[in-house]
Amino acid sequence: MKVIEQEIHSLKNSISEMWALVHQQLYNAGEAMLTGDRELAYKVISRERRVNAFELKIDSDCEDIIALYAPVAIDLRFVLAMYKINTNLERLGDFAESIARFAGNLPKGEPIDPQLIKETRVEEMLSELLSMISLTKEAFEKESSEIASRIFLKDNLIDEINHNSSAIIANYIETHKGSALAGLYMAGVIRKMERFGDHCTNIAEELIFYLDAKVLKHMDKTGQ
Repeated sequence: MKVIEQEIHSLKNSISEMWALVHQQLYNAGEAMLTGDRELAYKVISRERRVNAFELKIDSDCEDIIALYAPVAIDLRFVLAMYKINTNLERLGDFAESIARFAGNLPKGEPIDPQLIKETRVEEMLSELLSMISLTKEAFEKESSEIASRIFLKDNLIDEINHNSSAIIANYIETHKGSALAGLYMAGVIRKMERFGDHCTNIAEELIFYLDAKVLKHMDKTGQ
């Protein structure tokens, strides 16, 4: 095996580990939010440092491969795509940490009102986001642009839930006196989850660029 192939293989493994960590971070943050588990929330917050450490290592590895081995064609596309995917994964880690901080700020033993969770469809949103990050990882591991392209349709549901949430939360606050803080927290979480979906679509775009040499940025992807 050539040295560059070994370096690319090592980079692939690092990205895959970071992907798994970020998926676990979102899962734990979501559980902490839905159940009011502050201990789990603090675990997510403390593990954010690992996500940041991964980002710095992968950035450095990408730069070294380009500087030392001057990759071309698909190898170059791979390294460039991983560099950008790394940035998006780090942002996903940030969003998971933000959701965990929200959960950590809930009054002890008082999870969010199940009615608010149901009406805003936040549990469905969380499930869809976990599915999106799993799908992007599967597309990466199987080198499948067809799997990656499924992400764009999934993001439509995330956008729909986000769009409908403002009126639902406003109505909830109106009819539940003293619940303004919980409503505002929920609005912030849903907005972060919507941005999480956007970063998953960014990752899908980079995978398709690497696999098919096709740039999808700023294009309408729903018809892909």
